[in-house]
Amino acid sequence: MLGSRIVIGFVPLHRYPFDEKWALELKKRFVDVIEKEFKYVELVYPSENDTKLGLVTDDADAYRVVELFRNRGVDGIFIAALTFGDELAGALVAEHFRKTPIMVVATKEPQVLPGGFRRSDSFCGTLSLASALYRRKIPFIFGGIVFPEDEEFKKQFNNFIRTASIVRSFIGARIGLIGPRPTRFETVTFNEAKMAEKFNQRVVHVTLLEVIEEARKLSNDDPAVSRVVEEMKKQIDVSKTPQEALYKQAKLEVILRGIVEREKLSGLGFRCWTEIQKYYGISPCYVLARLTDSGIMSSCEVDIYGALTMLIQYTASLGTTPPHFIDWTVRHPEKSNVFLAWHCGNAPPSLMQPGCILSYHSIMYRDVGVERSYGTVEGELKPGTVTISRLVEYDGEFKMFITRGRIVDVEPRVRGSWTWVEVEDLDKVYRVLIEEGFVHHASMIHGDYVDAIVNACKLLGIKTVVV
Repeated sequence: MLGSRIVIGFVPLHRYPFDEKWALELKKRFVDVIEKEFKYVELVYPSENDTKLGLVTDDADAYRVVELFRNRGVDGIFIAALTFGDELAGALVAEHFRKTPIMVVATKEPQVLPGGFRRSDSFCGTLSLASALYRRKIPFIFGGIVFPEDEEFKKQFNNFIRTASIVRSFIGARIGLIGPRPTRFETVTFNEAKMAEKFNQRVVHVTLLEVIEEARKLSNDDPAVSRVVEEMKKQIDVSKTPQEALYKQAKLEVILRGIVEREKLSGLGFRCWTEIQKYYGISPCYVLARLTDSGIMSSCEVDIYGALTMLIQYTASLGTTPPHFIDWTVRHPEKSNVFLAWHCGNAPPSLMQPGCILSYHSIMYRDVGVERSYGTVEGELKPGTVTISRLVEYDGEFKMFITRGRIVDVEPRVRGSWTWVEVEDLDKVYRVLIEEGFVHHASMIHGDYVDAIVNACKLLGIKTVVV
């Protein structure tokens, strides 16, 4: 899980003369369902001491709720029209949190009372609320017409929580850049100015020389280094890796973790070939894998947008599973909708099937020698449904490719960190990648997070391309 719970502000909208008892009943039901079903959510809502009956019916109530939410630092706003709802009160709250994810729901109608009195009219009032938000250009997610106990509400609210988690981590993210990009890989260029302008993000530049020199200063007896070596030995089969290479990896990890902590980084892109092999003597793949496994999203080949894609996927999972930074490598020779999701050796160990080993780089050894290329995680990823995503930017416009897939157990076996993935229509996927300018790198995570990522992109102003 991520380091802290997701804080959601609940706005229970009501309008006189509709049935306030019904509104209070629905409010309690929403609170009960959310607090029971979503243990990772901290729900903040007005009490009778804050507003009239603990509902939001006018501007005075709305201002008190704004103050309450600000004091509690909410990550998302959930607005429910419990009856017709006062659209101006709801819009006032939203105006003060327009950069915060907002979800709106209408509620189902109760039975009409004797005499023909309609108790709610949420169906009607939610249109007024939505038009008020649209008029103010406040983006929001619509969660449908629901009762709190409905499975559809639980599904929509679950996606909204993940959406809020993505937005919270993405805005203001700090990504480390360790060394320049590989000279011939224009594919990983990025627009630092647009990242700052649109998302308040920062790229923290660190030279590869600094990292290598600081790692060399550490001794094998350093407590932090010894601890990492012991963790590595327990985590993966290192019997085929020389002790010297294992200690070099541990020293590199200690230095990188120190930089992450000092610079408050969410992730990093690392210059992983061939200088690190030539001048330090290892491949950094296993180190990047361990960093990602611990919640520090680490991309190969200094791919900054790749690290941000990983961050989006990781926070969509609420930190329950790490992603694998992959290449769209080859199409299966016999199965037309199956491709190889692969990279040299960077898969988080928690994603690997039993039997994976630490070995030498299956490509770099040709240039630098086996003895200087140890550090790749070799093996196959565990099965399951996966979400595959990729963030790119052209001319200042950011867009995200998103698709679903399924890991399949087919031959042949290859070296590196890998798995074969089946998608519904690989020809269509590949054509979209080609025609929309998406690159050969992507992030793949176990689980289906398409809806949460789409919602987050909508709120962040990122165009989505879903196949």
